[in-house]
Amino acid sequence: MSEEGLDRRTFLKTAAAIGTTMAAASTVSAETAKKPSSGLPGERIIGRPGSDFMVDVIKATGIEYIASNPASSFRSLHESIVNYGGNRKPEFLTCMHEESSVAMAHGYAKAAGKPMGVLAHGSVGLQHAAMAVYNAWCDRVPVMLFAGNFMDAAHRRPGVEWYHCVQDPAGILRDYIKWDDQPASLQHFAESVMRAYKFATTPPMEPVVIIADGMLQEHPVDGDAELSIPKLTLSAPPQGESGALKEAAKMMASAENLVIIADRAARSQEGVRRMVELAEALNAPVVDLGSRMNFPTTHYLCRSEDGRALVREADVVLMLEVADPWGQLNTISDPQHEYRRIAKPDVKLIHVTLADNLMKSNYQDAQRFCPCDLSISGDAEATLPALTEAVKKEIGGSRKSALAGRTDKLRSQHREMKERTRAAAANGWNAVPVTTARLSAELWNAIKGDKWCLADSRNLGWSARLWPATEHYNFLGHSGAAGVGQIAPAAVGAALANRDKGILTAVIQPDGDLMYAPGVLWTAAHHKIPILMLMHNNRAYHQEVMHLQKMAGLHNRRMDTARIGTTIENPHIDYALLARAQGVWAEGPITDPAAIAPALQRAVAVVKRGEPALVDVVTQGR
Repeated sequence: MSEEGLDRRTFLKTAAAIGTTMAAASTVSAETAKKPSSGLPGERIIGRPGSDFMVDVIKATGIEYIASNPASSFRSLHESIVNYGGNRKPEFLTCMHEESSVAMAHGYAKAAGKPMGVLAHGSVGLQHAAMAVYNAWCDRVPVMLFAGNFMDAAHRRPGVEWYHCVQDPAGILRDYIKWDDQPASLQHFAESVMRAYKFATTPPMEPVVIIADGMLQEHPVDGDAELSIPKLTLSAPPQGESGALKEAAKMMASAENLVIIADRAARSQEGVRRMVELAEALNAPVVDLGSRMNFPTTHYLCRSEDGRALVREADVVLMLEVADPWGQLNTISDPQHEYRRIAKPDVKLIHVTLADNLMKSNYQDAQRFCPCDLSISGDAEATLPALTEAVKKEIGGSRKSALAGRTDKLRSQHREMKERTRAAAANGWNAVPVTTARLSAELWNAIKGDKWCLADSRNLGWSARLWPATEHYNFLGHSGAAGVGQIAPAAVGAALANRDKGILTAVIQPDGDLMYAPGVLWTAAHHKIPILMLMHNNRAYHQEVMHLQKMAGLHNRRMDTARIGTTIENPHIDYALLARAQGVWAEGPITDPAAIAPALQRAVAVVKRGEPALVDVVTQGR
């Protein structure tokens, strides 16, 4: 008989034996099922694998979820999570791509205020995860990333396992993570996980990586081993030095045109409250750059849309954890790259930031160097109370009266700014395709009666300008590095964090971003993560359309070819059908502006019963 026939028989015989064993296992009592058994003849029973202890360690950190695309390099840890750990704190979340796993953890951390876990598979899993890790790095967000690997070559299975193992697993990520380790023992693992969690959550917060070696996972725990899990104590955020804060207070108290610019300043509602207290003490306008929700949009001192004009007239600018200080004071033409100063030459710049504590040389997230008159190393939120107190001491009676006298003018300017925004949003209200302003307005009308969170608040910009936001959870900012493919999974992660808080999570979802890893829709449906996705379906990578048009104009060539290689059409993608195929309630594509509101009303009802929903709307480019 041929080798092919023999192989097939052998396979069928083995499969039948395993099937019989599984069927028998399903009939045993619950008490018997708890006894360790591989179910395969001749297999050595491992009563307590190292991965069980690893689960105990992870539980001790308080991590509630681990997102992962399943893989063999952490098969023992996976099994221990779901059986030994009961699939609870952490709960295993099935993802279709490692980039989606990390992006989910990114969004979750911003909404929950604490890290989520990720499991990645050796070399190839970390390669897939890399873009999302870089987004989290640039956005200063903590992620606990665990990666499987078999370090000992003598124990690797031949073939694929060699391709998927690596001598230095974290090496591919090391330029954009805060810390990593490859523990050589279970006790080493316990101590490194606690150290990693502590590092990740100490500002400036960043992703960390711990390698969970496959042999440590799969080998039994030595009965004589004295293993312990260290107590986890988090570090208090560092505060700016008191002498520097007094100097800053003097500069701000005497300024005639002070502007406060906040980027990643607030981490909580308390941070927002502290921002308001400082701004009111100085009666100074605040420009919120939107990487976090730093300042209420309803407050008369919120002047985010007037940022350029305010900087132009400023004599003192206070920046609070601003990622690109140089870009706030200057502009540069494109593509000539000619420098132009916006701010006055003698403007005084104060910056409270921890950026100097973290920068690395390869990746250029440091932005262009910007000299400061006073650079204060400290966490912005932690530093605000002392800075505000120093300001109050500097403002005497006459100065306090002078500052208070600006209130009517500032209130008037805030109203004018909002009126300009509403007027601009009304342009083309009934246009087809739908304007992005109307898309944002319709979403606001659908969720305004609920506690709400917009999971990505950079996209379009209209929401941050139009919506009355007062809570830190309202706007979660953006991806950090603007890496495409982050918005959808990060929004699902945020919705997971908000699920038990009674907060309705929504996102205005770009079409190109969703197509990077649309499997996150299945993850949302499978794990019943309630999220409202409103598609910004402009059927293009529209920014690239504009880039090609600009180049064509500068080269004096035809512009109609700019759609080649940049559009998502011919055929058009049916995002509602894509969502329904993965178990998500969906409607669309909608082209009639009047049909948006009723569709959103139906979608909100679905989300409120605990399920994801998607509404596909065909929109203008911007």
